[in-house]
Amino acid sequence: MTIESNNRSGELVPSDEITALIEYSLGALNLNPECEVSLTFVDENEMSELHVKWMDEPGPTDVLSFPMDMPENPGDAVTLGDIVICPTVAVRQAMAAGHSSNHEFFILAVHGLLHILGYDHANPEDEKVMFTLQEKLVKEWGES
Repeated sequence: MTIESNNRSGELVPSDEITALIEYSLGALNLNPECEVSLTFVDENEMSELHVKWMDEPGPTDVLSFPMDMPENPGDAVTLGDIVICPTVAVRQAMAAGHSSNHEFFILAVHGLLHILGYDHANPEDEKVMFTLQEKLVKEWGES
């Protein structure tokens, strides 16, 4: 499994733990362990630029996903895509939600991975499925 992690944010992030969580999640979702994922941490300026360019929305956001290849079946080893997280936004959200920054990072990483895999939260039913799965994966990984 290849999970490339790059921190351009200037902030301290739990990248080793997030990498382990993504590896766990790929296995729990029955994907080939040779799938590739890129994880990048960026500052608010870079995230704002990406948010405007790809989502046509102003300001920084917490996480963006850029899917590349979808496996035609679970056994395929493909480059799944890129997950981009803005640590300063994540820390603010964690404070507002009343949980740790690490927990927020973990949720965002799995959230980004699920988006790469085609999950979405555009309607209430899809949101329930996606958010339940991301919480389940983070919880199970934390207990393993």
